[in-house]
Amino acid sequence: MLQLQNYINGHLVPPAAGRYLPNIEPATGQVFSHIPDSDAEDVARATAAAQAALPAWRRLPAEDRGKLLVRISELIERDLERLAQAESQDNGKPVSLARSVDIPRAASNFAFFGTAAQHFASETHFQEGVALNYTVRHPLGVVGCISPWNLPLYLFTWKIAPALAAGCCVVAKPSEITPYTAFLLSELCIEAGLPAGVLNIVHGTGPGAGQPIIEHPGIKAISFTGGTKTGEHIARTAAPMFKKLSLELGGKNPNIIFADCDLTEAVRTSLRSSFANQGQICLCGSRIFVERSIYEPFKREFLAGVAALTVGDPQDGGSRQGALVSEAHLEKVLSYIALAHEEGGTLLAGGQRVTLDGRCAEGYFLQPTVFEGLAPDCRVNREEIFGPVVTLTPFDSEEEVLTWANGTEYGLAATIWTRDLNRAHRVAHELHSGIVWINSWLHRDLRTPFGGMKNSGVGREGGLEALRFFTEPQSVTVKL
Repeated sequence: MLQLQNYINGHLVPPAAGRYLPNIEPATGQVFSHIPDSDAEDVARATAAAQAALPAWRRLPAEDRGKLLVRISELIERDLERLAQAESQDNGKPVSLARSVDIPRAASNFAFFGTAAQHFASETHFQEGVALNYTVRHPLGVVGCISPWNLPLYLFTWKIAPALAAGCCVVAKPSEITPYTAFLLSELCIEAGLPAGVLNIVHGTGPGAGQPIIEHPGIKAISFTGGTKTGEHIARTAAPMFKKLSLELGGKNPNIIFADCDLTEAVRTSLRSSFANQGQICLCGSRIFVERSIYEPFKREFLAGVAALTVGDPQDGGSRQGALVSEAHLEKVLSYIALAHEEGGTLLAGGQRVTLDGRCAEGYFLQPTVFEGLAPDCRVNREEIFGPVVTLTPFDSEEEVLTWANGTEYGLAATIWTRDLNRAHRVAHELHSGIVWINSWLHRDLRTPFGGMKNSGVGREGGLEALRFFTEPQSVTVKL
């Protein structure tokens, strides 16, 4: 059986304590590998390796650091199929999704930041006849990157690549639920010739490996993506240590559909934004608000599309929906379906666990689920479910839908469908969301800032925002 290893100081090594955890394939419910159950000793070794590598890495010109990152990007592209198969096996998502989205975007992360650091300009302020003031940005040092299970390699590289490009050394922890592609990335970093200690990957649980990372005094910043409750815990631990924090947390995103939209396109994209990756994307639009005059036509077409979303073996090219990531998560999502019934919702589609034949007989599959008739302020419409469950709600006015859309503790993303350009901008500016898509969803430009408002997080990732996070500004004044 496959046994993963930590990546510390340029080598694949077993955990210090010799303990391993089972890694379960969601589609089958069976153990297919074991991962290191790392602890504080492993984190200490990784941090020491990063500290030793830091002086040389931060002195290396950005162009030379970038060449190494671009080389890793090329190796990811070369091994796209292997990585996509591993991501599907580890996470339960359809291999077609991993092949078309997750792995290509992971490669793009390294390619983008491999060149972006070369364009990271310094600021200069000239005081006529008095002084020249300029600002330089130095790497923070050793930083911690902790990533989630829903988009494993994609979000892992989203943190690592800008940190390395900025001149930092990294101690990283992927989710213990989906560690496989992070392990394969370790092998690619060795092949690419990344200097020992520059990137260290420690596998394990949050309490076992994550907590020592956020507590270690030698780690100067934490970049975390995951649940809001975990983010609160990290902030309570790291803030008194004056660590820099970037927290990308939960979402309960509104999808607002006005009567003047392109209905066909709104339905087609709303199916993706509802159920892509089994709804396990923090950007999914789980609350669909439809202007009343087109509510019935939208519902009819949307439900027809839901019926066509084939639930099946993720390795099958015809499967549109794979397995949820774990049995515990499946039970959580099922509990919200039960809650929707208790809160008076009308089930329009789905709502049941799916049992498949053959190798997937014990997998964690769930029908795409749609409810209507739920109050905008009920728990199902306010709490993050993170699964293939959406609600449909008609609205009568712009003011009404804005109140409902903004009526949660989250503020990550929102989608607006309308042909009225003035309305599109007006509504976008009134939404309490860090990201707003107009007539689209999940469109990505790596130059733009990414992050949420309210309880959806602190700070921004992406583009120059990521490079700013992993650097410390220093102002220098030269008297004339």
